[in-house]
Amino acid sequence: MAEAPAKKAITYHFHPEWEEEFIFTLVKDKCVCMLCHQTQALSKRGNLERHHNTNHPKFKDIFPPKSAIRAKRVLELKSGLKVQQSLFVKPVNRLKAATEASFRVSHLLAKHKKPFTDGELMKEAMAIVANTVFNDFKNKDDIKAALSSVPLGPATVTRRVESLSEDVDQQVLRDLARCEYFSVQLDESLDVTDTAQLIDSTTKEDFLTVLHLKDRTRGEDIFKEFKKYVQDNKVPIIKLVAITTDGAPAMHGVRLGFVALCRNDSAFPEFMTYHCVIHQQALVGKVLDFSHVMSLVVKLINSIRAKALQHHLFKALMDELDASYGDLILHADVRWLSRGKVLQRFVDLLPNIKTFLSTRNEVHEELSNGAWLLDLGFMTDITAKLNALNTELQGKNRHLSHMISAVNAFKAKLCVWTTHLNSRKLTHFPNLEKMTQAIQDKDAFHPDQYCAHLDKVAADIMEDITTFVSNPFQSTDVMKREKFPLLTACALKLSAYFGSTYLCEMAFSQMKIIKSKYRSCLTDVHLTDCLRLAVCSYEPNYKELADTILSQPSH
Repeated sequence: MAEAPAKKAITYHFHPEWEEEFIFTLVKDKCVCMLCHQTQALSKRGNLERHHNTNHPKFKDIFPPKSAIRAKRVLELKSGLKVQQSLFVKPVNRLKAATEASFRVSHLLAKHKKPFTDGELMKEAMAIVANTVFNDFKNKDDIKAALSSVPLGPATVTRRVESLSEDVDQQVLRDLARCEYFSVQLDESLDVTDTAQLIDSTTKEDFLTVLHLKDRTRGEDIFKEFKKYVQDNKVPIIKLVAITTDGAPAMHGVRLGFVALCRNDSAFPEFMTYHCVIHQQALVGKVLDFSHVMSLVVKLINSIRAKALQHHLFKALMDELDASYGDLILHADVRWLSRGKVLQRFVDLLPNIKTFLSTRNEVHEELSNGAWLLDLGFMTDITAKLNALNTELQGKNRHLSHMISAVNAFKAKLCVWTTHLNSRKLTHFPNLEKMTQAIQDKDAFHPDQYCAHLDKVAADIMEDITTFVSNPFQSTDVMKREKFPLLTACALKLSAYFGSTYLCEMAFSQMKIIKSKYRSCLTDVHLTDCLRLAVCSYEPNYKELADTILSQPSH
């Protein structure tokens, strides 16, 4: 037996003339009586008429149908209903705004690497501003109440940071799913509690995640954590085209290095891997064997600055001599640009340093030795040039082509500098020129020995990693994806390559500030959340986040 066809649902529409006839109006698809505020689920004429005649039978006696006074009364009732509804809507909107404001302030705190407890300080500051700036405003009480309703307690800020981090993380993962190719850069460092932290960044030059290595930091440990992250977050690893690392054994071990393990895993595609260009450039400086210069410079600086009294006396001497610099700066091996700055400051203050050492009856023959002073001048100049290259290679949006161009330009400059040195032109070596003028033995200057050092730098500087197709889509007439699919795919892959691990290094610098000795108990999860918000360029969806939670005023 065939089933009876289902009845088609009937749709009832509200007619505008019913407002004056039955004193009903439509609010959010529901018929609301403007006299008693009761609602009718269906917009049926019979329902509205029955309700009006049953509950308000005397209304037609006071306000006759189709009369001017009835029309005026309906407008008054309708306006009053809107005002009454706004009284309920406004507090809800204010709570939503306060919740959104708490998200924005929490993001600001995380961006500036501030602790969660600073939310209360921000709120106290807002209260001071409100009491001072808005004191003469007529609505000052409303302003103060609105600011005081923003929830910024430590627990609230913590939850907000967690939600913001999750939102940004999902945006990054969505972009990874949509992109055609991506590459990663990885680097490992220790936090203030000596916990190894491995940072990943993606081809959009943004932060991906922190992997917390609790035990050992071998290649298999790094691979295990990375593979787990890829699987848990459904990262499309098949789109990976390149991995950039710092060249450590744990990364590039032949059999058990991270890269080797990735190549041997069937889930990974074929990909390029190479040593960070900036790390390579920093290693080039080590081929210059001027330890006899640097050791004495560091020794003298430490002897002056290590003891408070000596340091105080030296600064007093600088003030007395009206030196251009008021003090020496310390050298740190872990900072790439430190050596050049220390040497330049030392050279500029050398006469003052000699004067200060003489007051202590301290003699160092090297400071009067022409050959040593010439080496000092040359090392100061070449280190400054290497620092300039290093700085040019750093920063965001430094594509591989730009880095290779910078390195090739430096190679060309080395040839020019060598030619000038051979002809005793010291225009590009101001400190070396200064020392040749200061020493008494003019025969101590042998340009050929410094040219040999420049040749060594040119020979050991990194080789080009790859040739690069520069902006192949600039002209659509010349290059079309449909016409040259293989070439465009190759260009897209190359454009995804990272030339350095600069983003990782930058993130480590931020991590040192976030997880300082004053916040050493920060959990790994919260460290990841804070670091992501501090370095990521993605903007969280504040309004959507505010709509997902129940807004409550601050207590």
